[in-house]
Amino acid sequence: MLDSFQVRYATNLNVSDSNVNLTNVGSAGGTDPAGDICANLYIFSPGQQLSACCSCPLTPNHLVTLSVQKDVMKNLLTPALPMSITIAIAATTEVGGTCNASNVQPANLVSGLRAWGTTWHAIKGSGFAETETAFSPVILSTSELNKMNSYCGFIQTIASGYGICGPCQTGASGARKQ
Repeated sequence: MLDSFQVRYATNLNVSDSNVNLTNVGSAGGTDPAGDICANLYIFSPGQQLSACCSCPLTPNHLVTLSVQKDVMKNLLTPALPMSITIAIAATTEVGGTCNASNVQPANLVSGLRAWGTTWHAIKGSGFAETETAFSPVILSTSELNKMNSYCGFIQTIASGYGICGPCQTGASGARKQ
């Protein structure tokens, strides 16, 4: 399932906010709760450290958005705010009726998650422009999955509440008109 793991970056976060939009296209089933999926997000700083993790439950055809600054980076594990991040998303079925980014199992990976994000790019001589593109589907290795589960579990149990991103908001935010 190539679309069960997707990656994208957000950059120039010192210029303005970026957004992540997620939807469940119903590939796991078109009914609720059988077709529900979890979007498990892992936020990496430029130095490759997992800085935050969280999950968004998505019913079929559900659309949610996260602000990178206000939701994803709101409560990072470390106090330094990076100017860019990597966002990885693993799509899974619910385990025991809940979504948990520290308990993603290969057998629970599913198709049907679509993700888009906005980011800011420097334009030579004229400031910045915001773009919106889809996340890229990539192959998830067992070692990467084990690392993300382990680090997210550490964040959830030992980090005193830091490193848990904010909630997903219903609806979508896209690139702003210039």
